[in-house]
Amino acid sequence: MKKSKFLTAFVVLVYIFLFAPLVIIAMTSIGTENYIAFPPKGFSLQWFMNVFTSESFMNSMITSLGISTIATVIALIIGMPAAYGLSRFDFKGKSLLKNFFFSPLMIPAIVVGFSLFQFLLVKLNFTVTSSLLIGHTLVIIPYIIRVVGSSLEVFDYAIEEAAMSLGCKKSQTFFKVVLPNITSGVMAAFMLAFINSFNNVPVSMFLTGPGVSTLPITMMNYVEYNYDPTVSALSVILMILTIGIMYILEKTLGLSNFSA
Repeated sequence: MKKSKFLTAFVVLVYIFLFAPLVIIAMTSIGTENYIAFPPKGFSLQWFMNVFTSESFMNSMITSLGISTIATVIALIIGMPAAYGLSRFDFKGKSLLKNFFFSPLMIPAIVVGFSLFQFLLVKLNFTVTSSLLIGHTLVIIPYIIRVVGSSLEVFDYAIEEAAMSLGCKKSQTFFKVVLPNITSGVMAAFMLAFINSFNNVPVSMFLTGPGVSTLPITMMNYVEYNYDPTVSALSVILMILTIGIMYILEKTLGLSNFSA
């Protein structure tokens, strides 16, 4: 009985620790003070209006959405075949190739960001936009391979072999047999990769430049010089959008039943 009460209390404390900051952010976003204050003394939606009327926030939002979407699509194009090959076949150098794909997770993110800055912007003179796209693609490919690979690990390849015995070409089996059976895993991978790209700071911090910035970097720069609740309001908007996307995917694809 005592152990059960202890576990219950521990779970409650964990939930409080996780959700209390979110509640505080939500409440400070509707305050009337010109600084972040908790609890708020009044009610106002002016900080939400500030988000939508701020050119820097809107431009960086569009940049982040574009970079994250394109980077995730490219990462899927590269990551899905890689996950399939690593899961389906045994070959010499498989461990080395796997470590190569997962290297962005093994190396400190700030080192990855600085290395890409030196190579893409300084050495090759790439544009900021193209550098951001390459950087974000590299850092989210491991998430695609990990999640899609988890789906492939439970996939029965006997189905694929049966399709080939019935006349399906080997080059078509992935798209006609395998892919339809791992749709939930692919969408979960897309969602995870997109969110990690959108929220990325270490790589974006080095690769952004004048006139081109991602939303997290713009938020960091804003807080450095302004301590009003505008960023709190923007955080609430992002939380609502994230929850909405997850809810839609769960209802349309049954991602709640997907286990990565």
